Amino acid sequence: MNLIIDEPMADVRGMYMTHTALRREFRLLPQLIRDVAPGDTERAEIVGAHAEFVCRILHAHLGSEDALLWPKLLARGGDEAVAIVSTMEEQHQAIDRAYLRPARLLPSWRCAGQGGEELADAFELLLAVVIAHMATEEKLVLPLAEKHVTAVEWRALGEHGMAGIPEKELALTIGMAMYEGDPAVVKAVLAHTPLPIRLLVPVIGRRRYASYARRVHGTTRPACVGTLT
Repeated sequence: MNLIIDEPMADVRGMYMTHTALRREFRLLPQLIRDVAPGDTERAEIVGAHAEFVCRILHAHLGSEDALLWPKLLARGGDEAVAIVSTMEEQHQAIDRAYLRPARLLPSWRCAGQGGEELADAFELLLAVVIAHMATEEKLVLPLAEKHVTAVEWRALGEHGMAGIPEKELALTIGMAMYEGDPAVVKAVLAHTPLPIRLLVPVIGRRRYASYARRVHGTTRPACVGTLT
């Protein structure tokens, strides 16, 4: 059933920004794991905590789509949405299945620093599924969302996703997304937040991510998506 909605529609640029951050961090992750010397438990804990963190962001992102986006598209997008949402749900399930192996291997590697190659291989398999999903979503879902989801509803989607991130990690999460983000898109994403957040989060987020990246990646300027293969 198509609905005519006389309201501003979704500005989906923020999702591209989120996807870019996830692509970058997941693409860098397997080599980060391989670079940890066997038995170096201190470094394994740093990289392992980072792996858990980006997986937590991914699952919060996917959970918000399951809860809020798919029902709206199904209600408003007609037959076109039915096929697309079915594909998206299948891909979410594939991500869940691909996550099982690294989730099983990660805790012991963090503690002992052994088995890094197997863990890196597991994350590469997860990476392939995540990258394929985001590409399909950008091609098929976001144009549909621009037609059928209001700006208010889209903001609620983002708020739902952020609610799945611990409060102490919010500034870092935003800074991670902002790292390659267009300043205009960052401004648009924060436009409806309270003034202190609009003023402080861009500054604090960038600083948090720079410090975090130095610890995890060994540099405040890790490789951008366009330079990664």
